[in-house]
Amino acid sequence: MLGVSGGIAAYKAVEICRRLVDAGAWVSPVMTNAATRFVGQTTLSALASEPVRRSLWDEPEPIPHTRLGQGADLVIVAPATARVIGAYAAGISSDLLTATLLATRAPVLLCPAMHTEMWEHPAVRENVATLRRRGVHVVEPAAGRLAGGDLGTGRLADPADIVAAAAGILGLERRPGRPPGSGSGLAGVAGLAGLAGVVAVVTAGGTREPLDPVRYIGNRSSGKQGYAVAAELARRGASVQLISTVSRPAPPGVAVTAVETAAQMGVAVREAAGSAQVVVMAAAVADFRPKAVAPEKIKKQDGPPEVVLEPTPDILAGLGRARRPGQVIVGFAAETVAPSAAAPLGRTLRDYARAKLDSKGADLIVANDVAAPGVGFAHDTNAVLIVGRGGFEADIALTNKDVVAAAVVDAIAALINRPTPVNRPTQEEQEQS
Repeated sequence: MLGVSGGIAAYKAVEICRRLVDAGAWVSPVMTNAATRFVGQTTLSALASEPVRRSLWDEPEPIPHTRLGQGADLVIVAPATARVIGAYAAGISSDLLTATLLATRAPVLLCPAMHTEMWEHPAVRENVATLRRRGVHVVEPAAGRLAGGDLGTGRLADPADIVAAAAGILGLERRPGRPPGSGSGLAGVAGLAGLAGVVAVVTAGGTREPLDPVRYIGNRSSGKQGYAVAAELARRGASVQLISTVSRPAPPGVAVTAVETAAQMGVAVREAAGSAQVVVMAAAVADFRPKAVAPEKIKKQDGPPEVVLEPTPDILAGLGRARRPGQVIVGFAAETVAPSAAAPLGRTLRDYARAKLDSKGADLIVANDVAAPGVGFAHDTNAVLIVGRGGFEADIALTNKDVVAAAVVDAIAALINRPTPVNRPTQEEQEQS
């Protein structure tokens, strides 16, 4: 089902519809009344597999939203306006489109489009984050020229990218009781966004290294970014094990293993990584731990204890040394590079990230400057630089951690789906043969 709501980007739904039909999908179009102010109902009806539906009351079926919802393998809303996103998040069914969204158990792909100020409004961001937590797929809007002539983020994603995302979802998700291959023809071209069959391990939170039975050495990591990465991997079809030091609700479909110390995390990661194609070390693992742990609480009257520290095992470097062919290793680097009077600007975030990429043997490093406002520990937002082999870089400006997670998983998916190089024989080998 292709839902079209009332924004200027509704004209792009015509191209999306055409591409879906050309790829073998049966497209049932639903338009809001506002959408018809931007694109003609007749146009979409002519290109789709059946006529446009607009109303809960004027259709031949007594309950059209139920028929549409139950019959769909995938529901796409392109464009998805702030109103439709808000109604869907709040469970409000004020028209045929929102009623169908609430009546379906099929996967849903939202493609937001609106002006930058609207897209960045906290209410819209929270509604999108809520829907993501519920398992809804989102194709982020693009940056560029908007209606009115100004520049910013809010343009509907390219129709080709939307159709590729739809193909990936249909390759991952099957309706209950339907065997593989029973959905639309789009499943045959799936794979760009999908990670079906991929086993992934993600770590999250900050480790706690005990001083005594009461006190510990730790850090401010909340685990939010690691949980967001685990949720995004699971949404794209991966089987995800999350190794966590924090108490947070598990993302849908994600198995959680609880640990506390760096040593415990190291054991759990090594066990899980043996069968994993992807390992994402998003946790803030302590670099040092007390060499000796007091068996009883250290008393204040005994004075400050002398604490001798020793290094913890380097989990990421160990993964890099033990990697299997085809395994993708991702590390995170929380740095403080913002200039100050006491610490003038020296090495850049890129310098730190590249150095860690080389020293740890990872495929990707996700680095952030936790001294910058709104970045990293305890925040719902983050700004990261993702670096990889061959000069790969992706600079993600301050945004919701769900958006950062999507960018990280995009980079992982690109590595998994890259063509396998052909090892051609050398001149000497050819002569010997």
